[in-house]
Amino acid sequence: MARLDETLDTILARRKNADRLRQLTTTSPAMVDFSSNDYLSLATNTELQREIVSRLEGRILAAERGEAARGILGSGGSRLLDGNSSFAEQLEQKMADFHGARSGLLFNSAYDANVGLLSCVPQPGDIILYDESIHASVHEGMRLSRAATKLPFTHDSVTDGEIDASRSGSMPGLEELLRQVTNGDEGKAAREGNRNVFICVEGIYSMDGTVAHLENVTRLTDQCLPRRNGYIIVDEAHSVGVLGKQGRGLVCELGLESKIWARVHGFGKAMGCAGGKRYYTNDSVFAIRKMTF
Repeated sequence: MARLDETLDTILARRKNADRLRQLTTTSPAMVDFSSNDYLSLATNTELQREIVSRLEGRILAAERGEAARGILGSGGSRLLDGNSSFAEQLEQKMADFHGARSGLLFNSAYDANVGLLSCVPQPGDIILYDESIHASVHEGMRLSRAATKLPFTHDSVTDGEIDASRSGSMPGLEELLRQVTNGDEGKAAREGNRNVFICVEGIYSMDGTVAHLENVTRLTDQCLPRRNGYIIVDEAHSVGVLGKQGRGLVCELGLESKIWARVHGFGKAMGCAGGKRYYTNDSVFAIRKMTF
């Protein structure tokens, strides 16, 4: 133990000397926070907090009267065992209806939602194409995925449907990549619809604030994959609550609910709380049947 403590002390001292040592801090109520993801200040809205407390008290009273199957402080197990509840199912359906989706699935966080989706759905031989600036959770999901091919494309490389030469770099743009994976003998399976191609983008990219040119992404996907084996996944963690009617997100703002296979809507940003959820579009019956969650 002493040797380990000495090793850790040395590492921490090295970080401190390099000005790379980070520590937890608390902020004063008088300070203005310019780094928060709580875009709408819902997390600090006292009226909303009172409403939440009131609903929780209502659930407690219902449990005491025997009208609710369980309390509110724990599920007792995973949902696949005995931890499911009508409350969770009703919440999932309510959220799906709000976003114009066929169904929804709650996760512990948006990070877990991306990891779960990308690690489970793509099958051996499938292809994943992703924006080079995609979130780390998508990379983690791809690392665990059984997909045969995972290729990045230049960030924001789709503007008017063509490769934006001003943004071209060492990697191809989305259009070039789509044509690459469908050309020749190697691309025959994808071209004929026998291999799925997943395209991963974000609604709003948190690091630079760019908004995905989603209409052009869907058009390119339809052009290059006319057999309808192209599945677009949009991480809306930073666009939900900010874009679209009543904050429904970029997909709903553009009316592309039927074109996007899956969406991730995080609760930890504009929604002012924590966790994540996933929705599947009305055209995703096949995909939903394949899910094993």
